[in-house]
Amino acid sequence: MLSFLNVSKSFPSDPEPIDVLKNISFSVKSGEFVAIMGPSGSGKSTLLGIAAGLDKPDHGMVTLDGVDLTKETESSLAKIRANQIGFIFQNFQLLPGMNALENVGIPLYLTSSLSEKEILDKSMELLKSVSMNHRANHFPKQLSGGEEQRIAIARAFINKPKIIFADEPTANLDSKNSKIILDLLLDRNKKMRTTLIIVTHDPMVAKLADRILTMKDGELNVPKPAGKKIKK
Repeated sequence: MLSFLNVSKSFPSDPEPIDVLKNISFSVKSGEFVAIMGPSGSGKSTLLGIAAGLDKPDHGMVTLDGVDLTKETESSLAKIRANQIGFIFQNFQLLPGMNALENVGIPLYLTSSLSEKEILDKSMELLKSVSMNHRANHFPKQLSGGEEQRIAIARAFINKPKIIFADEPTANLDSKNSKIILDLLLDRNKKMRTTLIIVTHDPMVAKLADRILTMKDGELNVPKPAGKKIKK
């Protein structure tokens, strides 16, 4: 599903560039749940951005479902992100001028030929799946952090993506809302076999994964056993 081969990335700095990713190689199977852990500044978010086609490496190859993302144009990458990828951010990234229902439908407004009614119907269906349909007409400023993240999850699944990338999705939430968010993601991973890659500092999140990848100083360490096994 996803493969990194000898991927490196650096950023300009004085007196010399900072190597953020150093010769990274790994692969993720379709339907797998992988957690990426490591200290702040270890390269986790950079790796996630490159995997999602939001950035390109300096060297190496990244393939998603057989497509080499490093060779695609920005226009092609935008289509891949719109049709195959869902992204969940720790700060939710909801548009303040749109209500919950409209925020969920944003990817369809941008990429589909569906009518507004069809988009809103699909968005309501997703809101119901995360138990947020009663908040459909509320704006982000009227919602709690946990509610905003549930809406962000609904939005991430609106295009039925093959893979979900989540960058610290529970970092700004209390333990109760963290559990709700994790249960929602695990439910989708289990029922729809959506590939799930989560960057997290929380060992309680990571132990639920099929595998844990650990990063340190831009290098990927050998995976260690996690809490469950991949179903065949």
